[in-house]
Amino acid sequence: MTPNIKHHLTEELLLGYSTGSLPEAVNIAVATHISMCDECRAAAEAYDSVGGAVLDQAETVSVSESCFASVMESIRTAPATDRRLARRPADPVLPAPLRDYVGGSLDKVNWRPAGMGVRQAILPTSGEATARLLYIPAGTAVPDHSHGGMELTLVLQGAFRDEDGHFGRGDIEVADSEVEHTPIADIGEDCICLAVTDAPLRFKGLLPRLAQPFLRI
Repeated sequence: MTPNIKHHLTEELLLGYSTGSLPEAVNIAVATHISMCDECRAAAEAYDSVGGAVLDQAETVSVSESCFASVMESIRTAPATDRRLARRPADPVLPAPLRDYVGGSLDKVNWRPAGMGVRQAILPTSGEATARLLYIPAGTAVPDHSHGGMELTLVLQGAFRDEDGHFGRGDIEVADSEVEHTPIADIGEDCICLAVTDAPLRFKGLLPRLAQPFLRI
């Protein structure tokens, strides 16, 4: 848990996470923030409880004996798997929901240059949205941009500031097509963020627009 978190998830994201309706990349951001934020974790658990109560009151539907037998046969003949879960060592920067996506710890991240000293690592997720880790050197500004859809930015190390405020470790910025901003990493420490987008960013400058197809931003 990270204290002093000031920027939280929206109710829509918490509800979508509880109902399982979010893209995988968005789920990663929500799960990671929840692992750091007591307030949002409590809200997510409340949605889960409501969902459970609704299921308890729902009408039951009978299935045929052949359907039940088919399911049991599929379970019986499924390949054996090792159900022991490998325990990932703790990492001071990466919360648990992120570790499997990068191989366990921050030193396993395959960073690639994205210009102006910024580095990125795109995480393997389904194609509905994109998740990436961003490494932004202290004092560096991300080019001015707006959004074709939603952008979630969760701070894992350091902090940044933009037109909507100051975001430190555990804070998440939820931006949509109405938001235009220029995030700038704080001077004191390099900033590492998890950024999730469900549509391309809209950069104002020519050079970022030219590089955009290659960086998949």
